[in-house]
Amino acid sequence: MERFPIKRRSTRQIKVGDVTIGGDAPIRVQSMTDTDTEDVEATINQIVRLQEAGCELVRLAVPTMAAARAISKIKESIAIPLIADIHFNYRLALAALDNRADGLRINPGNIGSRKGVSAIIKAAKERGVSIRIGANVGSLPAEILNKYTHPTAPALVESILHYLDFFEEQQFDQIKLSLKASDVPTTVAAYRMIASQVDYPLHLGVTEAGPLLTGSIKSALALGILLTEGIGDTLRVSLSGDPVEEVRVAYAILKGLRIRFRGPDIISCPGCGRTKMDVAALAMEVEAGLAHITAPLKIALMGCVVNGPGEAREADLGIAGGKGRGVLFKRGELIKRGKIKELVKTLIQEAERLARATTDA
Repeated sequence: MERFPIKRRSTRQIKVGDVTIGGDAPIRVQSMTDTDTEDVEATINQIVRLQEAGCELVRLAVPTMAAARAISKIKESIAIPLIADIHFNYRLALAALDNRADGLRINPGNIGSRKGVSAIIKAAKERGVSIRIGANVGSLPAEILNKYTHPTAPALVESILHYLDFFEEQQFDQIKLSLKASDVPTTVAAYRMIASQVDYPLHLGVTEAGPLLTGSIKSALALGILLTEGIGDTLRVSLSGDPVEEVRVAYAILKGLRIRFRGPDIISCPGCGRTKMDVAALAMEVEAGLAHITAPLKIALMGCVVNGPGEAREADLGIAGGKGRGVLFKRGELIKRGKIKELVKTLIQEAERLARATTDA
């Protein structure tokens, strides 16, 4: 598949565990658990599901010392770096580091004194752990809010730069930044502004984006704009619901922009008066049948005599049909005619063969 011709913003590179971020590294996909971190079994189970969906970094809330201590147990059973999300109490960050957290996310504005932030920086430096400095419209410092009267893009940027100055004074540069708003224009404006002023890697996201449909749309708009401008080194799609959906939507955004490919790209027609088959049901069946495949295959499902055969021929695998019957193409070659149900079974089998061939290559 052809990749999108964007020029990535040049940034310094950092690491979270063994995952590189920034520079020439791929744009990384993150998510965050919604389990009680103290419930080690439930948290591990969710992280394993996130890994299977393609999540490359996972963040979890650390609101208590017991949650911090749980990190070392959780790490024994997961395969991706773990980031501790810390607020209010710097000692939680120190405890998370003691329990082998691979990274920290802090908002220095709510940690408390500079002494506490200094202690976090010192401990992170000693362990070679990177830190995400995160500003959020919901938790800006009072003096910033008083100056700007409400959360704006310049307010987010000023807040981040203020914190950044302190980190640099402490000679700590293993940093990535985030400036999250819950609306698209503020998010885009804030990231554009900070990208023009610093060369640290940026973590993208629309905070509290909403439920699956509206949250995905908001995230696709904001992240799509920024990514096409070369801005962004890692991202999270924040949705109300199963965090696995965050990972799927993130990859759908990257796939739609032809930046990164993971799993099948399913093209299906919307249906019209010419359609003689239930394309929506077909698409759902094929999507479920290919959910285990990670190879970047293009799949076309068409119920139209106008565009259907052409789209199906151009895909790795494609079905064009109507009235319960159709044809199956494999990379331009017609390989089978028959009932739609039979074609779906063959399509899944052929997709698995292509995926194995891709892995073996």
